[in-house]
Amino acid sequence: MALLKKSLPAEERRARTVETVIELAGEQNPSDITTAAIAKRMGLTQGALFRHFPSKDSLLEAVMEWVAEQLLTRIERSLSSDMTPLAALESMFMTHVRFVAEHPGIPRLLFGELQKAETTAAKRIVQTLVRRYGERLQGLIEEGKNRGEIDPQIDSDASAMLFIGTLQGLVMQSLLVGDVNHILKEAARVFAIYRRGIRRAP
Repeated sequence: MALLKKSLPAEERRARTVETVIELAGEQNPSDITTAAIAKRMGLTQGALFRHFPSKDSLLEAVMEWVAEQLLTRIERSLSSDMTPLAALESMFMTHVRFVAEHPGIPRLLFGELQKAETTAAKRIVQTLVRRYGERLQGLIEEGKNRGEIDPQIDSDASAMLFIGTLQGLVMQSLLVGDVNHILKEAARVFAIYRRGIRRAP
């Protein structure tokens, strides 16, 4: 990332700071990211950084807010009214996969927050994101049942959890092999198995 000019507007500098944290998280353990490293990557002093974020916790909160907003917005934009429920689920799945592939630091940050024993503002944002995501999935699954596309006997809540767990498994595999493109290579065939499990038999 290029060094920032000191004349950047406050909101733009805040946005660049969030981007820098996500970028650094893709290169190292998020818990090892210091404000000094963030400031150095941006060409700022720590003092300049703290003028926009009074603490590292407030910065992580802003990062999680950005992640939640960007992911949910992208998903909604990927859906259209003429999609069948199963097509919409596939669109959600692939949109999420592409989002992770573009920002490999995000899963590290999310997992890091959820593993914390204490409740932080950033952790609450992640929990809210997962809840809203799950509700969106359950809505599509219920719609699929009503339209005769999805097996009416399946548990909608469990199906939504399986969808999220499948994504998390793909992410973990990509982290294990050290190749973010792994998730792109495997996503389609993995979703095909999920789809086969929930669709209504002919």
